[in-house]
Amino acid sequence: MDMIARYLSLHIENMTGAVARVAGRPLGSLMTTLVIAIALVVPAGLRVMVDNARALSGTWQGAADFTVYLEMAVEEPAAEALAQQIGQRNDVERAELLNRSDALSEFRAWSGFGEALDLLDENPLPHAVIVRPAGTGADLDLLVRELDALEETALVQLDTEWLERLRAILDLARRVVDVTTVLLGLAVIVVIGNTIRLEIGNRREEIEIIKLVGGSDGYIRRPFLYLGLCYGVGAGILAALIIVVGLGMVASPARALMELYGSNYRLAGLSLADAAWLLGVGGFLGWAGAGIAGARHLRDIEPS
Repeated sequence: MDMIARYLSLHIENMTGAVARVAGRPLGSLMTTLVIAIALVVPAGLRVMVDNARALSGTWQGAADFTVYLEMAVEEPAAEALAQQIGQRNDVERAELLNRSDALSEFRAWSGFGEALDLLDENPLPHAVIVRPAGTGADLDLLVRELDALEETALVQLDTEWLERLRAILDLARRVVDVTTVLLGLAVIVVIGNTIRLEIGNRREEIEIIKLVGGSDGYIRRPFLYLGLCYGVGAGILAALIIVVGLGMVASPARALMELYGSNYRLAGLSLADAAWLLGVGGFLGWAGAGIAGARHLRDIEPS
């Protein structure tokens, strides 16, 4: 029990010593922490942006609606029955009939051809069914083919290629963010490793004395591990603050832009899980960078 208490007290002592060392050099520590924080902000900020774009594209599901134009010979009761039949399908979220008189009124309102339409003897527009699919991709293609094969169908008009392209771009962006995260994570390890290397060099004489009295590399390395952990966690906190402030600065303009497009979407901020992820990743990278640098450079120091 005493052994465990001694072990824990050593770790607490090393941790408090690392915090004191960071606080004792505020300017240098701030610069190092800021560099690491920027490396964490880039992938984390991009991830938040991609997640917001994914959520926003999900609100555009209505943009995947397509129109089934019926044959001119189909009467309104038959068109209503067909719309109900389509709406009962499992792969259809909603099906709404647009009868020819309503379609003509809408066309007259936005086309500006009201006078020309008045010269026509009869309504040239057919009944149409506005379909909102429940699925995308292959399910949507199958639905379109099956509805197009109906004998009442004259034409199926579908224009969702842009939405599929957007989703593909977002998938690619997420992969790019993942690659960027790995690369900048390696950069963080290098920065912290270089900082720990300089710290080891500054304390070379102290390390030689500890080795001379029998101190192991693991014992000597432990304070540097906690120093790297402090830099990493501090950078994670700073990165989270930068992202929160940045999102706060763009929230109002983004809201105004969304309102211009008729959307009430609001930017999602940094969640507690994302903030915890930043702190955890920062701490892990700090510990790893310090561990690699410590293992590499402490081997080269031997008491003379």
